[in-house]
Amino acid sequence: MSQALSSLPHKRIGVAVIRNRQGKILIDRRRKEGEMGGLWEFPGGKIESNETVEECIIREIKEELALEIAVGKCLTIVNHTYSTFEITLFVHECQYLGGKPQPIACDEICWVNLEEINQYNFPEANREIIATLNNFNEPT
Repeated sequence: MSQALSSLPHKRIGVAVIRNRQGKILIDRRRKEGEMGGLWEFPGGKIESNETVEECIIREIKEELALEIAVGKCLTIVNHTYSTFEITLFVHECQYLGGKPQPIACDEICWVNLEEINQYNFPEANREIIATLNNFNEPT
């Protein structure tokens, strides 16, 4: 029999939704040679055992994009199972404080409007983040 899904490796990821002064959101394209290569994503990375989600997000954004940010409220937590691993995304709204975005650990970066974000190909788990952002953006 096949193994239970819970035996898959589990990744805990801190994710930043960074908006600039014009309200555009920063996304980056994963390196082609890596896992899910070439797909776009919201920046972030693996939470180390000795750090909080907020500390992880600040560290990853500085290491991967050379940006200074402030981490705000949690927008959503996404649990998703891929064929080879499970993932939990802790998604936080972040304020851009300074620095010029640089693609240090990715192939490309882009500031996009929420209206145009569906033109970019994202991993499956990121689609729930986009849905959450769209729900927050709907007029009341």
